[in-house]
Amino acid sequence: MLTKVFRMVMLGAPASGKGTISKRIVDKFGFVHISPGDMLRLNVVHNTELGKKAKKFMNEGKLVPDDIVMKCVLSRITEVGNKSWMLDGFPRTLAQAERLSASEPLHAVINLEVPHDVIIERVKGRWIHLPSGRVYNVGFNDPKVPGKDDVTGEDLVQRDDDKPEVVARRLQVYEEMLRPVLDYYQKQELITNFKGRTTAEIWPQVEKFLLEKTRSAVAKRV
Repeated sequence: MLTKVFRMVMLGAPASGKGTISKRIVDKFGFVHISPGDMLRLNVVHNTELGKKAKKFMNEGKLVPDDIVMKCVLSRITEVGNKSWMLDGFPRTLAQAERLSASEPLHAVINLEVPHDVIIERVKGRWIHLPSGRVYNVGFNDPKVPGKDDVTGEDLVQRDDDKPEVVARRLQVYEEMLRPVLDYYQKQELITNFKGRTTAEIWPQVEKFLLEKTRSAVAKRV
């Protein structure tokens, strides 16, 4: 049976532009955007059974166990049904990657490669409206009024973990954690790396790639 459903994963370091690229993919291709982090937080807010279990680990600053995360992800994929979808920033471990492949074979894995010095400079200018999570960046996504949220007018803040030395360490930890996942997808010939210093450089590459891949997917059996 032929299918038009396209299943993909997008990976990239913190502040590599995943959010912006994700939005453009959703707008251009109509994929359902699935963010496990957002989903876990939503389950916590609504006090679901899954949320109660996840909250315990999140409150202790620990990673939520794979089995809880996978249940959350697979449940959402089931809800999506016969629609193309994109997992944002997931999987993060080899075990998650293997379980995802066993349940949902992928058509593509996109990995954003942005130099660390660019990310560190980008994060230095990041300001956040904590109640909503809206993010601003001085120089390319400035708030209308410096230091104030566009919607509410409330104060913006800079997080301690956005300091250059902290960001550099987070990037190192990310690369060490993701290496087995990237190697796994490389062996499956699923991963494509997109390099650039800005979203303006990377997006045209991603757009062209997905136009070709989605056309191909509709003419092949899953």
